[in-house]
Amino acid sequence: MPEYGYFLSCEEFGPAELVEQARMAEQAGFRSLWISDHYHPWNDAQGQSPFVWSVIGALSEAVSLPIETAVTCPTVRIHPAVIAQAAATSAVMTDGRFRLGVGTGEALNEHILGHVWPPASVRMEMLEESIQIMRRLFTGEEVSHYGTHYKVENARLYTVPDEPVPIDISGFGPAATKLAARVGDGYITMMPEESMVEQFRKGGGGGKPVSGGTKVCYGTDRDEAVRTVREKWFNQFLPGEMGQILPSPRHFEQLEPLVTEEMVREKSVCGDDVDEHVSALRAFADVGFDRVYVNQIGPDQRGFFDFYRTKVLPQLDQG
Repeated sequence: MPEYGYFLSCEEFGPAELVEQARMAEQAGFRSLWISDHYHPWNDAQGQSPFVWSVIGALSEAVSLPIETAVTCPTVRIHPAVIAQAAATSAVMTDGRFRLGVGTGEALNEHILGHVWPPASVRMEMLEESIQIMRRLFTGEEVSHYGTHYKVENARLYTVPDEPVPIDISGFGPAATKLAARVGDGYITMMPEESMVEQFRKGGGGGKPVSGGTKVCYGTDRDEAVRTVREKWFNQFLPGEMGQILPSPRHFEQLEPLVTEEMVREKSVCGDDVDEHVSALRAFADVGFDRVYVNQIGPDQRGFFDFYRTKVLPQLDQG
């Protein structure tokens, strides 16, 4: 049976709110935490974007739950040697309860220093090379690297955990899933698609963990919950590669009219129907996920955690 965790949204909440949500998640019975890593929110209605590594430091003192970034892009905005230091320190602060989730990123966050945003195939090359660098640095040995995309000279991490930080790779299509199976310590994806899980397992993923996440909006007024999702997270209903290539929140906002309340009503979990929430999470369990993370959209965080503590999590068998 999978383990159920809570997904902290750095796009929608400030640092103090995220720490309080983590405390409530632990009290409600969630077993672990995901936390997003963004420079910008997807749109101004979300309204936040704290530096994830500072928040992880606070979380390490506030809760005892395992923590994972979902996900960090260690290729453009921040050099992989610096991400390696941040991840190693996070693992030390959490007594080894930290995993580094990585992906090829979005222009929304990564183009801010004026670098050219590469095509997907190049971004995957960069991601693989960055993972090689970080794993070498996690050993605590001095590293020099002269590669296709990165240079490292005489770098050594002096603060490292007893065991190397596990690196899970995010993938939403066959190429990224293949990379995750070949070089990842685990696999992350956001849809309960059995074909992707099978590809990962057969491509070399074997018994490595598969993690997934979903967003819901608990509330006693379903119509209001639908409106909240459309206002704050319409971006998740946009098709194709727009999520990877649009460079700023205002560009996403220009596409908001494409997403209707009816689309949200059909494609997301809104309201207080227990069976609907349970079914959405069991969909991941049914296709072989090991960890499932859920995020509550909107302001009613305490209501969500009470609802899941008393009505949803008791119906879900946890591994």
